[in-house]
Amino acid sequence: MARLPRGLHERLVTRRLERELEALESHLRADTTALRNADAADRLAFHLSRVVERAIEALDEEDRASLGAELARRLIAELAQSGKLAEFAVEQPLSPPHSLRAINAALPDGRAEEIPQPLIPLLDTTLLTNAPGEPSVGHQLLAEVASADRIDLVMAFIRRTGVRPLREVLRQHVAAGRRLRVLTTVYTGSTEADALDLLLDLGAEVRVSYDTTGTRLHAKAWLFHRESGFSTAYVGSSNLTQSAQVSGLEWNVRVSEARNRGVIEKLAAVFESYWQQADFEPYDRDRFEGATRQERPTLTLHLPPTEIRLEPFQERLLEQIALARDEGRHRNLLVSATGTGKTVMAAVDFARLRSRLPRARLLFIAHREELLTQAQATFAHALRDPSFGERWVRGDRPTQ
Repeated sequence: MARLPRGLHERLVTRRLERELEALESHLRADTTALRNADAADRLAFHLSRVVERAIEALDEEDRASLGAELARRLIAELAQSGKLAEFAVEQPLSPPHSLRAINAALPDGRAEEIPQPLIPLLDTTLLTNAPGEPSVGHQLLAEVASADRIDLVMAFIRRTGVRPLREVLRQHVAAGRRLRVLTTVYTGSTEADALDLLLDLGAEVRVSYDTTGTRLHAKAWLFHRESGFSTAYVGSSNLTQSAQVSGLEWNVRVSEARNRGVIEKLAAVFESYWQQADFEPYDRDRFEGATRQERPTLTLHLPPTEIRLEPFQERLLEQIALARDEGRHRNLLVSATGTGKTVMAAVDFARLRSRLPRARLLFIAHREELLTQAQATFAHALRDPSFGERWVRGDRPTQ
């Protein structure tokens, strides 16, 4: 018999546990208390479910379903022996045992509709990490939408890259007359107005919190309501962005109402309280963009005291570009390996051009915001102008 370890416990005292407590080592003391009536249903049902689970798992696998169902029938019959509990007799599983998977509406042609099942069974609570070889949280969310009667979403940061993969299933959800409510924030200026416009176009109701001082919204949760009693929720670290949904190192718990009803009820209640608060205003693009500009940190460029000095191979490349221009060729492509200073060469080239063409304009394109920030600093250095350039990314728009 394994020794009971020191530490906190939350276990119903059974005959087996009583014997183990009597055998405690001399330096250990058991702290027990009477079971409260308020906790009786939860604690006794939890204990009984674990006992029944172990008993059914001990049965031979080929007979487990039929013998397990017979055990359940006997237990329920025993419950029904009491006059006060006679109504539970109808809870006995049929023989052979079956599970209800769905109740489908009839289509106009007489066929039954097909409601797609989520990838994770409705009864399961599990952790999603976007780990290699496992379905991403984005794929799981896609599979949840079709069977939801309504959806509530609270999300700190929402980007178009996160909304686009879900666009069609969400459009179908709303087109079927089902509600989609979204709560978000301007905190750090990360949510995109274009993403909220897309959600509105899909038919979602969107409200925004502009309070970034006292109660900053940083929650990320989806709540898929199902009138059948099998609602599910996703709570974790993933914002509504492409990287967070697919490739990021994110932890998200998928919660089942059937197993964790109290958690789902609290999620629903807290969301509803947020939705009713005056702090969350119906989305208006002008109001949103004004608040986003104030919230986003201002980019400050600090110029190094030294000027940029090109390597000899960089000078030769720029000479070839200058020669092409002198010959009337003004659409030129410079190809160079990673890490050889293409941005530096572009900045120096533009600085030289601008000395001859004062009204020269530049559009610098990159696929990540941090690359734009680095390039802006490089161009400012080459031009000796800390105020050079404006960014056109996320909510930023050029004004000059």
